[in-house]
Amino acid sequence: MAGSAFRELVAYRLAAALANDLYEVVSAWERLPLWAVGLQMVRAADSVAANIAEADGRFTWADRRRFLLIARGSLHEAEHWMLQAEKRRLLPEGSSERVEEIAKTLNGLLKRRPA
Repeated sequence: MAGSAFRELVAYRLAAALANDLYEVVSAWERLPLWAVGLQMVRAADSVAANIAEADGRFTWADRRRFLLIARGSLHEAEHWMLQAEKRRLLPEGSSERVEEIAKTLNGLLKRRPA
């Protein structure tokens, strides 16, 4: 089995990599930052890649677009939590800048309506 097409999407790969990197960092945090920021941030980041994957499996463009828009909302949420983590010195300053590249590729998927 060759795998699903979403695995080849740059937006998916970048989103999954960010989620995995955040998971690795957050897993070492103490209890309060873990519960206050970490879990929310990781869940939001995981949701981005998951919704891109789910969009790929949908039949109609309208359904695909809906899941891509959900992914974009989750990306904004992940950025919020990353900014909070930066302010609280839990993540290095500038960590949230990775979101911009994911946003560009995700917006590209939204503009690319299939024929």
